Amino acid sequence: MPEPHEPHDSPVAALAGATQTYGPVVALDRLNLEIRAGEVLALLGPNGAGKTTTIQLLTGLARPAGGGARLFGRDPQERGARERLGAMLQVGKVPETLSVRELIRLFSSYYPKPLAVEETIRRAGIGEFADRRFGALSGGQQRRALFGLALCGNPDLLVLDEPTTGLDVESRRSLWAAVRAFRARGGSVLLTTHHIEEADALADRIVLLARGREVAAGTPAEIKASAGGASLEEAYLALTGFATSDTDSREEAA
Repeated sequence: MPEPHEPHDSPVAALAGATQTYGPVVALDRLNLEIRAGEVLALLGPNGAGKTTTIQLLTGLARPAGGGARLFGRDPQERGARERLGAMLQVGKVPETLSVRELIRLFSSYYPKPLAVEETIRRAGIGEFADRRFGALSGGQQRRALFGLALCGNPDLLVLDEPTTGLDVESRRSLWAAVRAFRARGGSVLLTTHHIEEADALADRIVLLARGREVAAGTPAEIKASAGGASLEEAYLALTGFATSDTDSREEAA
């Protein structure tokens, strides 16, 4: 991985009082968030809680209407910051006529110090279909290939937005192992997921969002304890308290 340029105790990425609006809808409401070096941070919340907006601000895909966003101590839109980032978003469009190996070679060329192509394939666990055209893969295989593209630049921070959607149990466990290995090598991960057990299995810390605000934060054990020792799923439901009508009205915005 590239050598870090920020002080050791500085957050890898952060929002400071970040606010984002879409017309009359407030998607984020003065949110403070830090991703620490070497941790997996899971961002949980109902649809419309502000998770996708948070990712957009931290990856430089949007600017906050108020407050600030930093990535490796810099503006997230700066090239030097984004070169240290790997992202697997819910919507990913790549040339479907290229093989997975060709895509990795292409995407690797965008970074100053990428992993070797074969090393990316090994770490992502996608060797079985590396020479098949992307468009010929199943939906689950495409998600795993996109994970490989997020890894190929040898990032310091991985942003994984619902990474296991469409994966079978075996593939999901394989991706979990790859995330743990990335963290063990010193990488940081921002994870969003609707699979509560995924957050429980992978996260060092969890931040619960509802209506664009943080409603709870801590280790999985601390989140459970704050809801009276319930399971993480029960704690999630109790702490977010998100009504269906609210979710429907905000889903498109955030």
